[in-house]
Amino acid sequence: MSTSARATATEPPEQPPAGPLYVPVRPGPTGCAARVFRTPPGVRTAVGFTSEARLRDTLGRNQAWIRLSEPALRALVGPLGIAVLTVDPQFSAPTATRSGRDERSAGAPGRTGESAVTTCLDLLIG
Repeated sequence: MSTSARATATEPPEQPPAGPLYVPVRPGPTGCAARVFRTPPGVRTAVGFTSEARLRDTLGRNQAWIRLSEPALRALVGPLGIAVLTVDPQFSAPTATRSGRDERSAGAPGRTGESAVTTCLDLLIG
């Protein structure tokens, strides 16, 4: 077996596109904007879910979303320097706030049960 044949045999197969994704969004000054999160090591990532139920289970029932294809989501966040796309993340943590405290404990309306992916920073907040 040649060296190049062994190298390709040990590489994982390329993943096919995920198909239409449920992408969490937030209101913005000109409409809605895709929410961008951070992975546990701190890398910025776009997030998409394969079903509305998975999105709601992770981010809460009040999380707004839009349907986008994987290529469309990558094109949307690419200019922001984001190359990582996380599909159906399973780890979540309480929503981070600018004040450093969890808004749910402060009794903020509409936030009950809401969490965010990983260490959750909504990077698109002005």
